[in-house]
Amino acid sequence: MSEPGDTAAVTDAAERAAWVRAAARNNAQWCDTVCRAHGIRGVFGGGAWTGSRRTPPLYPDAVTLTDRLRGAPAELLDRIDTASPGCSVKDSFACLDLSAAGFEVLFEAQWIHRPAGAPAPVPPRTGGPVWDVAGTPGELLAWAQAWGAEPGTCGPFRPELLADGGTRFLRGRSADGRVTAGAVVSLGASVVGLSNVFTSRADPRRDPRDTWAGCLSAVAARWPGLPVVGYESGADLEAAEANGCRRAGPLRVWRAEGT
Repeated sequence: MSEPGDTAAVTDAAERAAWVRAAARNNAQWCDTVCRAHGIRGVFGGGAWTGSRRTPPLYPDAVTLTDRLRGAPAELLDRIDTASPGCSVKDSFACLDLSAAGFEVLFEAQWIHRPAGAPAPVPPRTGGPVWDVAGTPGELLAWAQAWGAEPGTCGPFRPELLADGGTRFLRGRSADGRVTAGAVVSLGASVVGLSNVFTSRADPRRDPRDTWAGCLSAVAARWPGLPVVGYESGADLEAAEANGCRRAGPLRVWRAEGT
């Protein structure tokens, strides 16, 4: 712990809190973008983003944007559909207790950030994929199949997202053109959001650290003046940290019990 008067530690804590707020808002904007592609209207207000009705699979019904909701979770839950199966809440500050409302913790993770201007990671020189952007429905389908969508589908990533000016589907392709890695980029006014970073199951020997190196290098080349934000856990969190990302703070995702 820091001693009283330790301004460096206080500043560092304030900086991390600022990164959490920036990452949470960017992630909420991405969730809103996905929902709009599915015809679902989201609302920003009252310290959170909330979906007007059940959101697509893997996407929350609410994303908190402030830690001031800790004393009034019922107000947040009143704004979403908690009755039908699949309801979930992204507790961006890991400060809510929704257990009394019938929720349980689905998973925990860490918000991450990478400063603008940091040296770009160096991907493996041999055998690594070439990174570019999927820009057509057919290319999106190939990207989604490598990501793990049901055969013949794009999962939650509808083709309408290709027309969204703030969304990019980064792909890493092998020499024969197969998508072996990828990520979603959500462009904000002051940050680049990175999510859905994956290494294809068809390439089980590939180290996720190499995927993160290639992905972050591609982001740095395209948007050199913007910091990167996102959240990860497990091996991908370790891979992100190995490539210069820093932890900003914890988050939790709550899911209604029995769904």
